[in-house]
Amino acid sequence: MITWMQRHKRWLVITIWISTIAFVGAGFVGWGSYEYGKQGGTVAVVGDREISNDEYQQEYSRLYEQYSNAFGSSFNNDMADKLDLKNIAYRQILQKNLILAYGNSLGIDITDKDIAKELLSYKAFLKDGKFDKATYIKVLSQNRTTPLKFEDSLKRNILLQKVQTLFEVDVNKVEIENLSKLLFVQDDISIKILKSNDIVINSSEDDLKKYWEKNKNSYMSEVSYELKTSEVELLSANSSDEDISRHYAKFKNDYKKADGKIKSIEEAKPEIIKELNKKFTKKSALKKYLQIKKEKETLLNDVIFAQSELPFSSENNAKISSAKIGKLLKPIFENNKYVIVKVIKKNKSKALPYTEALNQVKVDYLKVAKEEKLNETARKELTNFNGTKISNVSRESIDKIKGLSNQEAAKFLNELFASAVKSGIVNLEGKVVLYKVLDSKLAPYDKNKDELVKNTLSQLINQELMVNLVKRLENTFEIQSLIQEKE
Repeated sequence: MITWMQRHKRWLVITIWISTIAFVGAGFVGWGSYEYGKQGGTVAVVGDREISNDEYQQEYSRLYEQYSNAFGSSFNNDMADKLDLKNIAYRQILQKNLILAYGNSLGIDITDKDIAKELLSYKAFLKDGKFDKATYIKVLSQNRTTPLKFEDSLKRNILLQKVQTLFEVDVNKVEIENLSKLLFVQDDISIKILKSNDIVINSSEDDLKKYWEKNKNSYMSEVSYELKTSEVELLSANSSDEDISRHYAKFKNDYKKADGKIKSIEEAKPEIIKELNKKFTKKSALKKYLQIKKEKETLLNDVIFAQSELPFSSENNAKISSAKIGKLLKPIFENNKYVIVKVIKKNKSKALPYTEALNQVKVDYLKVAKEEKLNETARKELTNFNGTKISNVSRESIDKIKGLSNQEAAKFLNELFASAVKSGIVNLEGKVVLYKVLDSKLAPYDKNKDELVKNTLSQLINQELMVNLVKRLENTFEIQSLIQEKE
């Protein structure tokens, strides 16, 4: 996937940028970030507009989220680096500010009413269905920003939307009908599916050792932690009815039913008692923590955990992973008890010896060897293969492709109709599909698809207009870049 993304990253940037030109809906992101300079500094000037490092960081985070949503859990920081996402985000923020400068030159104004309307679209700022200022400030604070910064970001994105609206173009019925016939073109094809499971590989000890030698850095031991711990079991605070009532009056909004309604004090009582017991026990745990810190008490348990086996919550596991050697952590609450942890040693990851890596080496070697032989077989058979003939295949003909799952069939059809050659090979996970296009014909016009086709055509036209606008603006407004971009 990364190879495909690198090859098509210019197209991806344009598509993602155009489709997400508005900030709303992106929410608050905590994905990747990249430091080009000190927080609050300026990274570029477009016309009279200064682009702050904060603005750049927001752009990078939003772009990272868009790629992550588009490509799923396999997208990570390493892939972001390979795609050069930092520089893509930088070029993108320059383009946006070119359009903002253009909007300013047209005298387009953003009013308080525009801002208020936008704020109401965020459910996180509502309380009982209405905008609540205290909630608004609290949510922004939790996301490490301020109303001033957030509303400035809203102003920029509302202005972007208003400029984009100026270039929206309606398409006519003839254009829709013609594109519909092209989009849903139908092919008569012949296909043959080859499977890696049908490939037989005889692996020798020498083959496995050579493969391990070449890829030994892929077989690493897991980071592990040597810890000392002590536990403080949950104690009863013997809370009175007055204690419970006082706590309920203060925090009743924290106790809600599945339908969102606030629980009565009687309904919330078991949870309140547990919370009061937790607070009471925490005092004892902190006293024990201080005694251990002063070396008046000792930690009782010696344990070793691999990174993946740390038994605490993800938040507490992160504290242990990032702690310095010898660090005594404040009590953490886990499984109805407090645990005091001291990190004694971190055992770094290292290459596993051949004997320990052998089982995984066998699996990986067979997979790679089968894929190589499968592709070699596919290349040899492509010219003269006898396949299964399928008529009137369109992008939607998933159920016509027997021998593939729906997901595999969809991928095959996407590649088939994106290809400019009459015969070829489509690689799937553990399979390859050989294909020949025997005949092609325009699809009959289907009125039911008008809305889909109209949206597609409008997006293509508007995208082209915005790209051309940016090119023109690059020659209109001076750009002063304060960082060095990679080509």
